[in-house]
Amino acid sequence: MLQSNSVLKSKIDQLWNKFWAGGISNPLTAIEQITYLLFMKRLDDLDLKRISDADFTGEIYVSKFEGTFTIPGTDQKEDKQTLRWSHFKHMSAEEMLSHVQMKVFPFLKQLNGNESPFTEHMKNAVFIIPKPSLLVEAISTIEEIFTEIEKDASEGGQAFQDIQGDVYELLLSEIASAGKNGQFRTPRHIIKLIAELVAPQLGNCIGDPASGTGGFLLGAYQYMVTQLDKNKKNLMPDEDGFIRNSVSGLLTQKVSDILNESLYGYDIDVTMVRLGLMNLMMHGVDTPHIDYKDTLSKGFTEANKYNIIMANPPFTGSIDKGDINESLQLKTTKTELLFVEQFYHLLKMGGTAGVIVPQGVLFGSGKAFVAARKILIDKCELKAVITLPSGVFKPYAGVSTAILIFTKGGETENVWFYDMQSDGYSLDDKRVKLDGYGDLQDIVSQYKRRNPDTESDRKEKFFFVPKSEIMDEGYDLSINRYKEDVFEEIEYDAPEVILGKLKALEGEIDKGLGELEGMIG
Repeated sequence: MLQSNSVLKSKIDQLWNKFWAGGISNPLTAIEQITYLLFMKRLDDLDLKRISDADFTGEIYVSKFEGTFTIPGTDQKEDKQTLRWSHFKHMSAEEMLSHVQMKVFPFLKQLNGNESPFTEHMKNAVFIIPKPSLLVEAISTIEEIFTEIEKDASEGGQAFQDIQGDVYELLLSEIASAGKNGQFRTPRHIIKLIAELVAPQLGNCIGDPASGTGGFLLGAYQYMVTQLDKNKKNLMPDEDGFIRNSVSGLLTQKVSDILNESLYGYDIDVTMVRLGLMNLMMHGVDTPHIDYKDTLSKGFTEANKYNIIMANPPFTGSIDKGDINESLQLKTTKTELLFVEQFYHLLKMGGTAGVIVPQGVLFGSGKAFVAARKILIDKCELKAVITLPSGVFKPYAGVSTAILIFTKGGETENVWFYDMQSDGYSLDDKRVKLDGYGDLQDIVSQYKRRNPDTESDRKEKFFFVPKSEIMDEGYDLSINRYKEDVFEEIEYDAPEVILGKLKALEGEIDKGLGELEGMIG
């Protein structure tokens, strides 16, 4: 996480301050413009690496910078090699700004061809860095950030991590209020945890109906890529205890094509769609399927499509009653409840979801709350309810949340509960990395070997509750409803002993007061 590298955090702080001083003070606008630059840099780096890999393996790879590019609105053709980051970063300030505005950015917008989702959602994007000096300073700082990231990855034995996500996380922390419409960036270690629990497999169709910057889709992608190398013995866990990678020697073109056709995301914010597309493309997903859609509205008609759903939908807000998708039968406009039902509809029979919900969904007494939980228990196999500490989403919000793991179809017989006390980070606004992994790896190991037939001690962090008991409690899924309190027995001294100690203490106080009076008298 960003907080564990003070040098990297300082560099990104510098980048933010330069955009603020340069006149771009809206955090979301700054995020978007910075991401464009990060994407230009990463695109060049990945392309050069793939050329090098192809030369080594003998595979055919056509560079994205091969040939010429016709500048929009003109007949002028530009050698695509001049559109590389490694080329234009050496230009003078004035020349660089004009080159990026008029040539590089238009090329970027049409990168995947005229018919691709990326081109569709980039057509109204604008490059609004106003000053040559700001562009030069931003490029210089981004170079330093990438150098630090690569140094950190090399020394830690880990793969290059989600730099764009780090920038996004830091910029959002500058916003005093919560994100728009309850949007928060899900911490990457929580995404890794959910991926480990739902275990997406190569060939699965994976969806996120509220995808934001694409963190869950990226998490699923990295999990599947890592599985290609799972038999290697030299793989090192990251600071959260997970083994993750975005590259693999077994990531052939055929496997890459399968992965490209596996990931689908939707969001109602076009800026988030762009960020999500670029985030995945920076990590090797050439043609991600992320689209601008309201997945709760009448205009969204998908159903029974996904083997895996990983999501963290908006925690708050409501939708216009007249625009709610007709397949959604819950009598509510609360988006957190409607998403629970939509997850059910989107899953194929036998498909599994790992999703985050506010804890109110677990115990709300309203009819719609109870109906949503009945879907999870009566129509699905609800496998796990993992409650998270309230500080997991700081500095954005202190809301208490939980992870739900459920499979469409089957039958719920027993629900496994786990009360997470620590996610390995401090639960204040700073979210400083603590020693160890918190409960993250314990959750993974206990979940994988859970067995309802063994004795379940409800004084522990984890235990099973049978469906019949949950039904008797009105389908309440709050862990406190079932967890037994632990009372520590304390032995006190006899009254006469306590009285003797008080008298002795009183004597010492009197003696001290007498000595003090002598000193001042």
